[in-house]
Order: sequence, then structure tokens, then C-alpha cells
Amino acid sequence: MSTEESRRKRKGGKGQHTDVAPQPVRVRTVKEIAAIAKVSVATVSRALQRPEIVSEETRQRIHEVVKRLGYTPNALARNLRTARTRLIVALLPDIANPFFSEVIRGIEQVAYENGYSVLLGETQSSLVREQAYADMVAARQADGIITMFHRVPAIPIEGRLPLVNACEYVKDSAISSVYVDNVAAAAAAVDYLVTLGHREIAFIAGPSSSPICVDREQGYHLALQRANIAVDSALTAAGDFSIEAGERAVELFLSQGLFFSAVFCSNDEMAIGAMRALISRGLRIPEDVSVVGFDDIRFARYTSPPLTTVSQPKNALGREAMMMLIEILNDPEVPTRKRVLSAELVLRGSTGPCRRTRPAGADQP
Repeated sequence: MSTEESRRKRKGGKGQHTDVAPQPVRVRTVKEIAAIAKVSVATVSRALQRPEIVSEETRQRIHEVVKRLGYTPNALARNLRTARTRLIVALLPDIANPFFSEVIRGIEQVAYENGYSVLLGETQSSLVREQAYADMVAARQADGIITMFHRVPAIPIEGRLPLVNACEYVKDSAISSVYVDNVAAAAAAVDYLVTLGHREIAFIAGPSSSPICVDREQGYHLALQRANIAVDSALTAAGDFSIEAGERAVELFLSQGLFFSAVFCSNDEMAIGAMRALISRGLRIPEDVSVVGFDDIRFARYTSPPLTTVSQPKNALGREAMMMLIEILNDPEVPTRKRVLSAELVLRGSTGPCRRTRPAGADQP
């Protein structure tokens, strides 16, 4: 019996032998592929990353080795034909922000359905980090990028940038974006507070560098103007989307003796912080102060009372962004799109009719 035949024999029950199919050889490195194909490692790398600069004969020989030895044949064969990595980079400013989880899920769902993988990159609003991830596209380590902030990192490649912006938006007409109408959504939230009888409505803004935060503040002003309510700049505080920022803003309003019967916040986390500060001061929600957020993160329905908020279609934002990027990768000549999705005001227990008016000669709530 040959050595190969003896390898196939394995003892079965009661001393009998059974035939076992031989295990496929596992090739684990490009170096091994190069040795078998009798080419250099550099040639294999070029064939996988930039097949257009490798001769047809050499590329075909490498492809046959890859296929014969079973080294992730689908991914490598695809690279040999298209020079694509099938990898997309999704950049977000803060991975701890729960808003982004559903957006990322939408991105990943469409990516998986179309044979792509997703690499998440947290930039922490660092330009250096943003550029490091963008350089992956120029180096052909990734096919494209979805950004979830308002800046466009430089990608030194010719032709159409394989980049889509989600949630935020950029003014660059060459960049496709998907987002909600933040002006209209914010105005609708404040309009609702006005219909409940509120006139002293405080506002906790997001970072002024963000176009969507500027739009939400514009929507706040628009709703007040429509109701013939003068905008009181003292009732606006700047925040950074964190729970702590919401707490600090309410503490600032109260420490200054300002009267307000409602608070509109640029995101849900700041609204949660605002609620904590109000409750710690002995104020009831919504009997004393109504609170409205923006985003409808998962935790919004579990606050006490549950938070009234503007619900963004988070999963749809992610899915649409990924579909738009795939369109660009498949056809760089596809027209640029600015897609606006609908947002919805979700009414919960944190809002109610205004039951208080400004006390005569006193500003403290």
C-alpha cells in the first residue's frame, strides 16, 4: 500500500478500516502561491491588487494555482478579474454614540447582500485619523468610503471619488449624500410644543461645526417665528451630543434664573441629560417641563418618562448610503444624488400641555 493510500485508511468500528477523503491542502500565504506558480511575491500581489498591469498568461497561471489549491478562491478570483478588494470603510466620529449602530447595521446589510465587507473606523473627529482611512482607498486596500460626518477627506485618485456621505451632508455637489431634512424635522418638533401651549422653549444645540446642527437650530428659530415668539438667545446653550452636555445646559439655564416650560434638544443623549438635571432639581416631566429629543435612539423609549423625539430612519440611511456607493463603484459616471429621507415625530410621555406661565416678577422655574 502506498503512503498516500495509507493516509486514507482510518480504523472504524470493530477494527475495520474506512476510507476518509483527504483533507485539502491549505495555502496560507501569498509567498506559497508565488512559489507554486513560479513567480515572485510582488507579481502575485500585483495580480491580486492591480491585475491590469500583469500579463494575461501570468495572471491566468496564478489564478489556476489559487483555484487548484483552494485558497479562498471566490475572493481572490474576484480580485483577479476586477482589482476590487470588496472592502468598504465606514467612518463615524464616535463609536459610543448609539445613533450610529442602526446606521451601521443598514450599511452592513446591503454590503453583505452584495458581497462586500465593512471596516468600521472611529475618527474621534481627528483629521489625521480620517485621512489615514481615506488613504486605504488610494492604496487599493479598500474600494470606497462612507462618511458619517460633514468633512470630505482627500483621496488622491483620478476620476470619481468612491465616497458617499450619510446622516450629515456636504455642500460639495460632486459628493452623493443621504440625510433627513433637519430644518423641517426640528421645526415640526417645536411646532408641536407650541400647540401644547409652550412659549418659553429652551434649546440645546449640537456642535456649530456640523451643518445638521445648524439646520436644527434654524428649524427651532423658524417654528418660534411662525408662532410669533421672540427668539431669546439666553435660552440656547451649546452642547456636544453627550448626556453630560444636556445636564450642563439645563444647570446653566436654572442657575441663571431663566424661566422655560419646555426644552428641545439636538439629539436624544442631550435630552436624557436634560431630563436627569431637571429631575435632580425636583422638577417633574412633563408636568413642569416638557422635553423633546432628536434621533429616536433605542434608549429613548426606556427613559422615565419615555422620550418624545424626532425619529430618523437610521437603518434606511445606512442601506441607502451603501446602495449609492455600490452604484458609484459599478458606474463612476452615475449622477451625483442628494437623497432626503423622511423623519417622524414620535410622541411619548416626556411632553404635555403647558401648565405654568412665567411668574410675575420671577424668572426661576
